[in-house]
Amino acid sequence: MTRKPFARGNPLALAVLTLLYERPMHPYQMSQTLQQRGKQESVRLNFGSLYSVVDSLVRQGLIEPTGTEQDGNRPARTVYALTASGVTEVLGWLRQLISEPVKEFPQFMAALSFMPLLAPDECVGLLRARATAVRGRIADIDASVTEAARFLPELFVIETKYELAMARAELDYTTALADQIETGAIGGGDFWRRLHELRADYPDGRLPPAVFDSFIAEMGVPGPPTN
Repeated sequence: MTRKPFARGNPLALAVLTLLYERPMHPYQMSQTLQQRGKQESVRLNFGSLYSVVDSLVRQGLIEPTGTEQDGNRPARTVYALTASGVTEVLGWLRQLISEPVKEFPQFMAALSFMPLLAPDECVGLLRARATAVRGRIADIDASVTEAARFLPELFVIETKYELAMARAELDYTTALADQIETGAIGGGDFWRRLHELRADYPDGRLPPAVFDSFIAEMGVPGPPTN
């Protein structure tokens, strides 16, 4: 029976394949190695999920059990190794991820797309609160990179430095956006404020559909499709 092509998408599967490219391991070794190397900061690590990923990779023919190991009276643990297909897959997947940008859907981006549901002044406060939290995260990441640099080459903390760069970019954007809204410099700000002034006349802020449609038509904003 022909197998379906492997669906690349779960970073934990990539982590398992990468570890097994080094040497055969059982799942507990995989988990311990990832934690020892701090990879839980870049890959969501959950022991139950790890076993599910291992089972899926076995079904896909990318890894295979090669034996068992037993430590004292503990239950025997199954050791897994890459198959030839697994070697091809992990190298190809990693090359693709590094070379080809993909559309991602961060939660903050989703929140920004629906932000006009909240009043402008409230959003300024929320964005400033986020900026404060991001500054704290930057300080923590920066300290982590500095500490790691004492005993690790830069190569082994590049994902953390990427996270730091992204956090700094987020801080710059968030701060600038809050400033734009607060000063009224953001395009569409008048529409936004008028919308919330109108909503203040209704107990829960929800405009009747006819009122909302009339308002957005006045502002030249397309309404929802009618059929």
